[in-house]
Amino acid sequence: MDNATTFYVLGAVLAASAMIVSFVGLRMERFPGRAAPLVFLCFAILVGGATTFAVRNGKEEQEARASELTKASEEAEEEEASPVETPSEKGQAGGGGETQEPAGGNGGEKEIPPGGAEGPGGTLQLAADPSDIAFDTTSLSSRHGEVTIDFDNPAALEHNVAIEQDGKQIAISETIAKGKTSVTAELAPGTYTFLCTVPGHAEAGMEGVLTVK
Repeated sequence: MDNATTFYVLGAVLAASAMIVSFVGLRMERFPGRAAPLVFLCFAILVGGATTFAVRNGKEEQEARASELTKASEEAEEEEASPVETPSEKGQAGGGGETQEPAGGNGGEKEIPPGGAEGPGGTLQLAADPSDIAFDTTSLSSRHGEVTIDFDNPAALEHNVAIEQDGKQIAISETIAKGKTSVTAELAPGTYTFLCTVPGHAEAGMEGVLTVK
């Protein structure tokens, strides 16, 4: 068993033992009598064990959270460091500085989505709090175009992330627990809402503002 499971088991045993001892003590005037040292020892072991595994579980969650934040930071730095090739550079690399247009009108060109969403877009990082019904931020910002929100949920409680504007849902990720997923949408400049659609979670605080420029 992992530290979290062991802590819950010891906590349950401790609570059950306390109820049993209280019940027996009310029925027997001389309880615990000579068994008092043994009763106290058992309770000391249970309390000590539960405390130890609670501390270990807390350290594990902190280490996992720190590792995820470090990984996200490294990925963001790699994206910023990666050179972005402009259309003119692509033309120079492939045909002596001239950009050839596909034959036949649009012929392979990407159709501009309604609302002027065509643009560089971006990839954003979002995570759920491992011990609370909350995101790690209530504000995200991106350039317009294809916007992706990479969502990490380290908690056992299921969450998702959806993108809405004026109450209308644009895109939504799968609902997960202890895992990662993402949601992608073509977004024009404007203000949007990102939220968890699991009943009661947005009302508890799992929502924020996504600003697209």
